[in-house]
Amino acid sequence: MTARIDARFKALKGEGRAAFVAYIMAGDPDRETAQKIMNGLPAAGADIIELGFPFSDPMAEGPPIQKAALRALKGGMTLSGTLAMAAEFRKTDNETPIVLMGYLNPLLNRGFDTFAQDAKAAGIDGLIVVDCPPEEADPLADALDEAGISLIRLATPTTDDKRLPAVIRRTSGFVYYVSVAGVTGVKEADADAVKPFVERIRAASGLPVVVGFGIKTPERAAAVARVADGAVVGSVLVDEIAECIAQNRDPVANVLERVNAMAKAVRSIKADGLKA
Repeated sequence: MTARIDARFKALKGEGRAAFVAYIMAGDPDRETAQKIMNGLPAAGADIIELGFPFSDPMAEGPPIQKAALRALKGGMTLSGTLAMAAEFRKTDNETPIVLMGYLNPLLNRGFDTFAQDAKAAGIDGLIVVDCPPEEADPLADALDEAGISLIRLATPTTDDKRLPAVIRRTSGFVYYVSVAGVTGVKEADADAVKPFVERIRAASGLPVVVGFGIKTPERAAAVARVADGAVVGSVLVDEIAECIAQNRDPVANVLERVNAMAKAVRSIKADGLKA
């Protein structure tokens, strides 16, 4: 586990609450606006930032994040540009963990060792690679270990006891639990259904378990925060960007206001698994 991720979850455990994780797509709707949003996330209440790097075939994403990726790619955003955004953020914030989320092809193209060292230099703490199965991840995990970056894996409702050991092997930082079957931004998470999975993964891994996919409202975020170590919100934020673009409004204030409402809901709840 990297120092920033470790420190953040330790602090949150002391507060008895879950993390609020905000997802944005690098370069959406453009580099300057995305940077302003990213820079404002901690003050708005984000405990961890999940920064997507755009890819042309985001297989795990629903329409909102697919469209965000296309907007970012159209604007010229790249993996290098994503790392540059993180480096810019680090000029004023050296505490908030940044987790990259994306797909394997751009990493293969760059080379795992080069990517890992570039990510370290940019201040990246963790990496989620949606389409990298555990059986093929050792070369990437080796490069990340050398750079001190956590490889964070996805567990799903179909991850049974036989599969779970492979999923959590060489995982650090936290485990990301995908709360619904399917893509992002379509179905809604059910906290009661999520709870036993979170407890099982937490017990098996010894790591915090953060829940994403299907968290669209402050009420839903609060419910998930009661049973998990963190709640991820993404599709509603990129939807807010899209709506602002359509209405010719500046998305920065609107997105950060949405983040603040979600964060307040999460912060108001004592997490069951973290109570003293």
